[in-house]
Amino acid sequence: MSAGTFTPHPGAAPVSRMILAQTALETRMLLRNGEQLLLTVIIPALLLVLFSAVDIIDVGTGRSVDFLAPGILALAVMSTAFTGQAIATGFDRRYGVLKRLGASPLPRWALMAAKTLSVLVTEVLQIALLTVIAFALGWSPHGNPLSVALLILLGTAAFSGLGLLMAGTLRAEATLAAANLVFLLLLVGGGVIVPLDKFPGAVQSVLGLLPISALSDGLREVLQHGAALPWGDAAILAGWAVLGLGAAARLFRWE
Repeated sequence: MSAGTFTPHPGAAPVSRMILAQTALETRMLLRNGEQLLLTVIIPALLLVLFSAVDIIDVGTGRSVDFLAPGILALAVMSTAFTGQAIATGFDRRYGVLKRLGASPLPRWALMAAKTLSVLVTEVLQIALLTVIAFALGWSPHGNPLSVALLILLGTAAFSGLGLLMAGTLRAEATLAAANLVFLLLLVGGGVIVPLDKFPGAVQSVLGLLPISALSDGLREVLQHGAALPWGDAAILAGWAVLGLGAAARLFRWE
């Protein structure tokens, strides 16, 4: 048998190539899912247009879109990194997809990395679309784009950890119900559309510690008021990221 019988040389592809291939697959599956698109793209876009065009909620001085756009961007991050990822991963776990992938040459940590990269790709598309819509509505953002990017990355890490924790510990049906319920509750009480100062003082203190509130307020401080990086909000998001990702790594069940 000659040395060139096997071409290419047999063996697993480099881990980086496997991660990129899995990321592309995860992204295609997400974009083909009508329910996920409704949650991650259509609902945030409709909320932005509706509440910017119709004077329903008092957002203080200035235009409604300047207050709403940062909150809707935070909602888009939550819908993809938490709700969408929790539901998709939960059903992958139920149908044995994760178990089979875990037995493939793709390491388990690389599978989670691919899912995270898929979330980031989807968020880039979401943010681009919502930004175009907000500009059409008259939005005039301020602040440092690097501060915005850091807040979004911290928010993505926080919500991803919580989503994976839910998907890896609950049954798929329970994950579906819980993820959608949490999405609705945080939409109302997370400072996305209704300002936190509309809630009683004691409630404000609690709501302000939620990751959606920290991300909404942080983005609003930068994009609406032109502030520097809001370290308090960034610290809250970092704390949730460490807590969620650490718990998910410890408690996630692949079967």
